[in-house]
Amino acid sequence: FFYWADKLGLLVWGEMPSAYRFTHLSVERITAEWTEAIDRDMNHPSLVVWVPFNESWGVPDLAEKVAHQSAVQALYHLTKTLDATRPVIGNDGWESTATDILGIHDYEHLPERLLEKYASSKNIGDVLSSRWPGGRMLTVEGYPHTGQPVMLTEFGGIACIDPADSRDRKNWGYTVCESPDELRGRYEALLKAVHRIELFDGFCYTQFTDTFQEANGLFTMDRQPKFPLEAMAWATRGAGYTRGELSSVPQAPILNGPPGNASPLTLDHLVMESEKSHAP
Repeated sequence: FFYWADKLGLLVWGEMPSAYRFTHLSVERITAEWTEAIDRDMNHPSLVVWVPFNESWGVPDLAEKVAHQSAVQALYHLTKTLDATRPVIGNDGWESTATDILGIHDYEHLPERLLEKYASSKNIGDVLSSRWPGGRMLTVEGYPHTGQPVMLTEFGGIACIDPADSRDRKNWGYTVCESPDELRGRYEALLKAVHRIELFDGFCYTQFTDTFQEANGLFTMDRQPKFPLEAMAWATRGAGYTRGELSSVPQAPILNGPPGNASPLTLDHLVMESEKSHAP
């Protein structure tokens, strides 16, 4: 996976699978396996962020218990010790205690509501003082935001499911559409809203490809795009409008010419959820 990510220029987040419970044994195993994962993968240029914990899994009482907070801080500082070249998100999504990027997970599927939550906020303090998503705070009391970049690190989750196909009906998504054209329209509208929100320094869409049971991908499991790549790239790059200014999205252009002629992308335009590598 990393070989092809390096070759193709995909940006990958190295993320640890979550423990089910918080115990002495789980912390010992996470620490040992996380150390091995860093040693194994740190020389891949495609890997750009380390994420030892996600959505408080394995540290379910992170907001209240010092031991859980200490575990996240310990893994954060251990990661920075072993690899000082990359940013680290101690716990992604919410309940941040130690991080280089303040990550927000929000699967609001209506663009106008996403804008209401974030674009209408006067400053980062308005966002931090509200309970979302999932009724959780974005930072833990005693660990205030200190100017780290803010990224929408999980959003979207639009599953394209054919209601007439019994196999499709077994699949899952945060929200559902029924055709490639509908998926394209909803993706373009959602990305248009995200590009408008000046609070966000980047984003990570859920998700790049389908997986078993999850049909949230922009691509199928065999890497076939669900709607034209040109349209997908146009919406993802935010062409036709600038941050803080909303305008209509023009028709996707025909992309011709040899590789290397396209406009360069930035971090927020490249990372997608299924590109977060999970260490074994």
